[in-house]
Amino acid sequence: MVASKKESSKNPSADYGAKDIQVLEGLDPVRKRPGMYIGSTGLAGLHHLIWEVVDNSIDEAMAGFCTRVGITLLEDGGCRVDDNGRGIPVDPYPSGPHKGKSAAEVVLTVLHAGGKFGGEGYKVSGGLHGVGVSVVNALSRRVVLEIDRDGDRWGMEFVDGGKPKGKLAKTGSTPARGRKNGTTVTFWPDETIFASEGTEFVARTVMERLQTMAFLNKGLEVVFTDERPGKEQTVTFQYKGGVVDFVKHLNATKEPLFSKVASLEDEDEKEGMQLEIAIQWNTGYYEGIHGYANGISTTEGGMHVEGFKTALTSVLNKYARDKNILKEKEDNLLGEDIREGITAIIAVKLREPQFEGQTKAKLGNVPMRSFVQKSTNKYLAEWLEENPAEANKVVKKATAAAQARLAAKNARNAVRRKTSLSGAGMPDKLKDCSSGKPEESELFIVEGDSAGGTAVDARDPRTQAILPIRGKILNVERARLDKMLKNNEIQALITAIGGGVGEEFDAGKARYHKIIALADADVDGSHIRTLLLTFFYRQMRPMVEAGFVYIAQPPLYSTEVGKEKIYLKDDQAKNRFLAEKPNHKKEFQRLKGLGEMDWQELKSTTMDSATRTLLQVTVEEAAIADEVMSVLMGDDVESRKKFITTNARDVRNLDF
Repeated sequence: MVASKKESSKNPSADYGAKDIQVLEGLDPVRKRPGMYIGSTGLAGLHHLIWEVVDNSIDEAMAGFCTRVGITLLEDGGCRVDDNGRGIPVDPYPSGPHKGKSAAEVVLTVLHAGGKFGGEGYKVSGGLHGVGVSVVNALSRRVVLEIDRDGDRWGMEFVDGGKPKGKLAKTGSTPARGRKNGTTVTFWPDETIFASEGTEFVARTVMERLQTMAFLNKGLEVVFTDERPGKEQTVTFQYKGGVVDFVKHLNATKEPLFSKVASLEDEDEKEGMQLEIAIQWNTGYYEGIHGYANGISTTEGGMHVEGFKTALTSVLNKYARDKNILKEKEDNLLGEDIREGITAIIAVKLREPQFEGQTKAKLGNVPMRSFVQKSTNKYLAEWLEENPAEANKVVKKATAAAQARLAAKNARNAVRRKTSLSGAGMPDKLKDCSSGKPEESELFIVEGDSAGGTAVDARDPRTQAILPIRGKILNVERARLDKMLKNNEIQALITAIGGGVGEEFDAGKARYHKIIALADADVDGSHIRTLLLTFFYRQMRPMVEAGFVYIAQPPLYSTEVGKEKIYLKDDQAKNRFLAEKPNHKKEFQRLKGLGEMDWQELKSTTMDSATRTLLQVTVEEAAIADEVMSVLMGDDVESRKKFITTNARDVRNLDF
């Protein structure tokens, strides 16, 4: 019996053999599967190209050979990264299949080639896989490499995804800009790779990352320049205080509990471990502990953060008892009580970091935990003794947090009792889905009963649940949990999502693996989305880190082609449409609210998984996210105004 084409597409051919094996050589694997190397081919992946090049310069700084890094966004869409480090080696590769090629060419054209796998090139580095600059080369239409070594300048160019135009060659002497040694990499991203969201870099995204790098490398000068028309600016980041300045910066939009910053530095030369910690408390209610290992943000924590937290709890309780602030009959303060309102940076450096966790952002080196714990125990105890006024304020704040924790526990129990008495325990307005599998279930959070009714008609009742909320939920940035739990809309969100709230939240118990904010594309809708994201980030952060939170993308425009109505997601989609149909005469209608669409339109444009676009919310840089939340949702009006004014130039879609 001969199989049909449809059947043979599901069943491998019987004569499957060596001819069917495809070998991807050189940089081809990167171009074939770019997401494996840079995460995505959207804006996050585009900016990842910059991080890969800059990380090499930062590694030179951590090794003690680089004092300045420059990042320039060029007028023609390219990006130039230059440093005054040692310069990539230019001598011929000594042996093996790449014998005779310059070391620089091998680094840019061979995956897993670099100076970070052993030897004396780098004792501490962030990039450990040797794929960084070669991946950038693979995903660029053009790369220009300039290397300064001992006063001589060398140059080489690559095109079309990493193909050398010639050999590395000496091009003259180092220009009179004072750089005897160093590396300059200029690249232009390949538009065919990044077609989905384009190749335009976002200045704020770049500056945020660069500022963090400057904080983590005390004294390093990081210069950002934007040469693009209408966006010209030059900003220099340099911090003599390092992580102490980082903590002051993060607390600048909050109200510090006191002006001093506790800090410590320690080193274990034998084990090759270094530690820098800076701590300050503010009057707010949220914990901001941010870990870094070799300059990499460990958003999921790890051994260094565990060691710090354990020591912090132990030291504060011992101090409180020794000073009779806590009486013998009173319970110890919990870690969460002590950490309320804390801002802390835990920055470690080590020879062979082991990263684990869902996003490879959790440090797994066990010796680091005991090193950090021991150092924190010693130095923090000394600091508390030397600063009794500040120490007493911390203990009193922790005691107040403990009382609020008990009140929140009672409020949670009240919520549980209320839901258990109401039958199924779900909010009255929740239109649940029939599926009991969280991995295929979605919860759309919709503002208002009218839009909620339309969404109910548009949904797939098997996998899509609808929860209408009334107006704008409580701004949780300015409230403790006990106050939040008295808010009906907050209660409804907690009950519908499942998994608990606050410290006890467990993303594994969430009833849906897609929580989707569906709001109008206007100012009020943006505010509602921001309030929801603030709540999720502050009270259900593991859910954000797990990638369960999304923002629906209802179209901004509609127009007609013949008798067919066409919907366009944003201005970029509109511009692409006009480029493809330059003679289009029909007007574009700007869609302000979900109420302007009937349920069929809402389904096809925004809710149907086959045709919709969702924006996933991620936490790539926790410290930056913490700062932005505080600026946008806190009490400091001037900081919020400055944030909006500074970043207005990067806005792509603005609703009036």
